[in-house]
Amino acid sequence: MDLLSGTYIFAVLLACIVFQSGAQEKNYTIREEMPENVLIGDLLKDLNLSLIPDRSLTTPMQFKLVYKTGDVPLIRIEEGTGEIFTTGARIDREKLCAGIVVDAHCFYEVEVAVLPDEIFRLVKIRFLIEDINDNAPLFPATVINISIPENSAINSRYALPAAIDPDTGINGVQNYHLIKGQSIFGLDVIETPEGEKMPQLIVQKELDREEKDTYVMKIKVEDGGFPQRSSTAILQVSVADTNDNRPVFKENEIEVSIPENAPVGSSVTQLHATDADIGENAKIHFYFSNLISNMAKKLFHLNSTTGLITIKEPLDREESPNHKLLVLASDGGLTPARAMVLVNVTDINDNIPSIDIRYIINPINGTVVLSENAPLNTKIALITVTDKDADHNGRVSCFTDHEVPFRLRPVFSNQFLLETAAYLDYESTREYAIKLLAADAGKPPLNQSSMLLIKVKDENDNAPVFTQPFLSLSVPENNSPGTQLTKISAMDADSGRNAEINYLLGFDAPSEFNLDHRTGILTAVKKLDREKQEKYSFTVLAKDNGMPPLMTNATVLVTVLDQNDNSPVFTHNEYNFYVPENLPRHGTVGLITVTDPDYGENSAVILSILDANDDFTIDPQTGVIQPNISFDREKQESYTFYVKAEDGGRISRSSTAKVTINVVDVNDNKPVFVVPSSNYSFELVPPSTNPGTVVFTVVAIDNDTGMNAELRYSMVGGNTKGLFIIDQTSGNITLKEKCVFADLGLHRLVVKAKDLGQPDSLFNVVNVNLFVNESVTNATLIYELVRKNIETPVTQNIETTDASSPSSDYVKIVVAIVAGTITVILVIFITAVVRCQQSPHLKAAQKNKQNSEWVTPNPENRQMIMMKKKKKKKKKHAPKNLLLNFVTIEEAKADDADNNRSSITLDLPIELEEQTMGKYNWGTTPTTFKPDSPDLARHYKSASPQPTFQIQPETPLNSKHHIIQELPLDNTFVGCDSISKCSSSSSDPYSVSECSYPVTTFKTPVSVHTRPGPENLDTPLLEYFIRKLRDRGREIHSERKHVSKLKRLYLIYTCACFALKIHFLL
Repeated sequence: MDLLSGTYIFAVLLACIVFQSGAQEKNYTIREEMPENVLIGDLLKDLNLSLIPDRSLTTPMQFKLVYKTGDVPLIRIEEGTGEIFTTGARIDREKLCAGIVVDAHCFYEVEVAVLPDEIFRLVKIRFLIEDINDNAPLFPATVINISIPENSAINSRYALPAAIDPDTGINGVQNYHLIKGQSIFGLDVIETPEGEKMPQLIVQKELDREEKDTYVMKIKVEDGGFPQRSSTAILQVSVADTNDNRPVFKENEIEVSIPENAPVGSSVTQLHATDADIGENAKIHFYFSNLISNMAKKLFHLNSTTGLITIKEPLDREESPNHKLLVLASDGGLTPARAMVLVNVTDINDNIPSIDIRYIINPINGTVVLSENAPLNTKIALITVTDKDADHNGRVSCFTDHEVPFRLRPVFSNQFLLETAAYLDYESTREYAIKLLAADAGKPPLNQSSMLLIKVKDENDNAPVFTQPFLSLSVPENNSPGTQLTKISAMDADSGRNAEINYLLGFDAPSEFNLDHRTGILTAVKKLDREKQEKYSFTVLAKDNGMPPLMTNATVLVTVLDQNDNSPVFTHNEYNFYVPENLPRHGTVGLITVTDPDYGENSAVILSILDANDDFTIDPQTGVIQPNISFDREKQESYTFYVKAEDGGRISRSSTAKVTINVVDVNDNKPVFVVPSSNYSFELVPPSTNPGTVVFTVVAIDNDTGMNAELRYSMVGGNTKGLFIIDQTSGNITLKEKCVFADLGLHRLVVKAKDLGQPDSLFNVVNVNLFVNESVTNATLIYELVRKNIETPVTQNIETTDASSPSSDYVKIVVAIVAGTITVILVIFITAVVRCQQSPHLKAAQKNKQNSEWVTPNPENRQMIMMKKKKKKKKKHAPKNLLLNFVTIEEAKADDADNNRSSITLDLPIELEEQTMGKYNWGTTPTTFKPDSPDLARHYKSASPQPTFQIQPETPLNSKHHIIQELPLDNTFVGCDSISKCSSSSSDPYSVSECSYPVTTFKTPVSVHTRPGPENLDTPLLEYFIRKLRDRGREIHSERKHVSKLKRLYLIYTCACFALKIHFLL
């Protein structure tokens, strides 16, 4: 019953959520032309209305189709079930969406009302009408006529009308075919950028209208629908005739001469042309080419039918002595015939000479003004006389009519220079009118005259003088533009234009002023602003009209008087000050800066706080804001008020600014622990809890904000067994490792919560008591243990069981022994497998190889140290010892204060017998893995720039042979093929007999020190040694090609080092 009630409540809530918006949309997809009574959808299910139980409604649910009166709906809805069906009305996509573009989607929309009112819902249903291939593509006409010229080139293309298909997409037009093209025509289909396919007719063979003038074919269009629809149309091609004979002129070039005074209408020449064609193609039309000049078209006329050329306008030989007339004769074809007519115009003496005066001294109003101080031979003008006539009719002479102080000097043919022949005197003659005469040699001769006026100019030798060379004036600011300031005047002792004075502003004059160049009135054309500029100093000029003009200058100083036209201006519209909450009373909160561009009393500003705010005071002159209260951010975070600035003008002006004082948090609150609530609570931790499980969460809060309230958790005491860890951010205490029997009992953790406040952070501590046990059977006892735990030092844990278990230690020892034994056995097994896989012929080859040598990067530094050869004891049984190397690596410290070198060694045994492996005396023999060895990797990384390593021999109890070698300065490991240099009677290639080993040393050797022990040997050092050994092995492999030996040697080294590392770590 409870389950049914819950389901009912859930359904009602879901219905409320679904219907809370009051409107919804639903989309369906249907194909056009669907038959009647086809189910489209179910609104009851699709809108999740079935979740509403019927007993919550007053009347049964109904679905009402809403449509316009008179419309025939394409769908119907079962009112009781909400099922949507098609009706008998035809669903025609092309009719419904006739006005949209071809590729656009077609939608049909209706509205459905869901009743009763308790669940009223208006649903808009959109039907996407999918297109079907119900229309065939059709041509615009059943017969398509096209005309093609018979001279059409092969592969010429002619557009054909495209077919139209109302369907869209793949159901639209897809392809065209030409039926019975007779191999003369082909068809191609191109696609337009809009996606439409357009047919084109291609001419594949040459056409000849005389052979056949009409071709009848069929063109077929297909769509891509299923089933496919198509239609055909008759294509009728008519071959049009062409004009293939052009006219021919009787003469291609004609030259005629005609006098320039020939009357208008006179005949120039008659052109004749013939055409081999007949009919319309033989009719010749004469016309001028567009390449002839516009003047020729203007002067001559060509009869288009007869080819007669006549004079259209009077000729002028001087304007154009000859004319080229290009005449074309066309019969309507593309290439007309051409004929060139050259018309030469003969001369008659009908032009009078002309006089051209080109002034060297520019005239003024047609008169040359010449200074009375002009020197002799001053060039005045270049006189050029010309006659457009030819020969004698064009020869011209030039001269003056009477004696003047000027002369004409010939320079070129028909060109003369007019220059002074005597000094001029302004007082005797002020101007000269020179008459120039020009006459040609024609019969009768024609002549021409011209006047040249020369005026003697008085010299301008007096400059204007100002009545006041320095002028000072004052004007109040905010003046009206155009205000007159003063009138400037100057005088000139000269006369005439030399005495006319123009007033000008100097180049340094600002744009605010204007000076009338005639009257000298100085005006201010702009409104002056004293706050922008208080004084203007500039130059005015007085310039006469003499040649050259003379001028003088004067200085004008304009002082702008101040008016109170500016309100005080704050540097910011809104001030935000941040003060610590521990700021003392009457301390400085901030400084309000205000300026007034005005001057004097108009700029004296008084500051005050509006609305009688007693919490703060402001200095009226300096703008310093001081508090009258003590701040406490926890009580109020900010204060807002307005400051008024008022100037001291006669009509004062003021402005206001908003001030916001934000109280900045100070780290004055320690973190407070919420969980645990006290130091005397405890939490039960079952021993079966998995590592990584959160067993308790410490929660602390800080009333400060920002970084002052951000907390970090840490353990500062207890947790002596390291059984728990704490997340510094979340405070989650997590079990670090699985609990054992020894961990049962009460564990005390001292947790510290520290904020990140600056400059000094605050903290608090709490005791977290975790009781590891299956259950709490006696809570009183636990609380007593907690109380005792509080009284004891934090380094101890009070437990209900023994702190240690002998059985646990025994298990650890057994596990270590078993792991070490398995590792040694594994190494022996790998070595044996490698030996067994060696082929017999390879063993024989290795025995016969010559002794090879060690190779070092620096041969000059190599030193050979021969070791004593000791006779190897022969054993009755096969050797059981594992062959390894004992190598010592030393690093000398350069920064030792007492010059005592501390060395770090890594020893690998050459022979480590199985029976002595576990009996090795670590106290007397230096080894790699002794517990108190320094960290070689740390020393190696700290050495700078490159530490010196020395490899020296150390003699263990059971060692018989040693290899002594130093690493080079570049830290490259250098090895040797010791096996190849040793002679052995044993078949085992790894058995070692008497050998000598080369030694490589540094230039500066390092002393040898015995290493205390290897407990802290870092794995990176071991990996470094093995990697260097591998690299050197690869070098020897590339040089000596001892492939098998080197691989096995490398494998033995690697396995031995790894086995020793694992063994001593256990």
